[in-house]
Amino acid sequence: MEVNNVSMNLSAVSAKQYPDEGYPEIALLGRSNVGKSSLINTLINRKSFARTSSTPGKTQTLNFYNIEDQLYLVDVPGYGFAKVSKKQREEFGVMIEEYLTTRKPLRGVVILVDGRHAPSDDDISMYQYVSYYHLPTLVVATKMDKVKKNQWNKTTSIVNKTMNINQTDQLQLFSAETKSGKDEVWQWIEDHMK
Repeated sequence: MEVNNVSMNLSAVSAKQYPDEGYPEIALLGRSNVGKSSLINTLINRKSFARTSSTPGKTQTLNFYNIEDQLYLVDVPGYGFAKVSKKQREEFGVMIEEYLTTRKPLRGVVILVDGRHAPSDDDISMYQYVSYYHLPTLVVATKMDKVKKNQWNKTTSIVNKTMNINQTDQLQLFSAETKSGKDEVWQWIEDHMK
């Protein structure tokens, strides 16, 4: 997709705050600090539109990025919230669950995992959760510029095996630094906008 116009339309914590244009939505899920903001910035050709942070757990609302008045990329709070209270964690859980299970314009999810390590238990649980609700899923292994090229097949194998990715979902290796995988991620999103 050629991206010229992007706006961060709104942040929501409950269904009554969601946008109502009916544009298709793709949710971005992943552990805190896995690179969701970097993926968004790469996809929309901006340096720091989505704020990246060295503090995990910065995103605490559902952030709706309006892309060309055709699509919303929805940045979901990271799981494995390192620095939040148990009560906040429960509130995040309820907010995320409500969005993923009731949102009609939601067309699919992108789960980001750190390509340098095997997926965490949280990653596996999230994938099982969205699979249970039959949400089309693209798993994106981030930070691949930090993994030697000759290890990429190993990364692919580890992520596929650990998460037990099913036949209909896909895995894509990605680097915000080199933009490797950007076109493939866009292709998946466009295929799921219909």
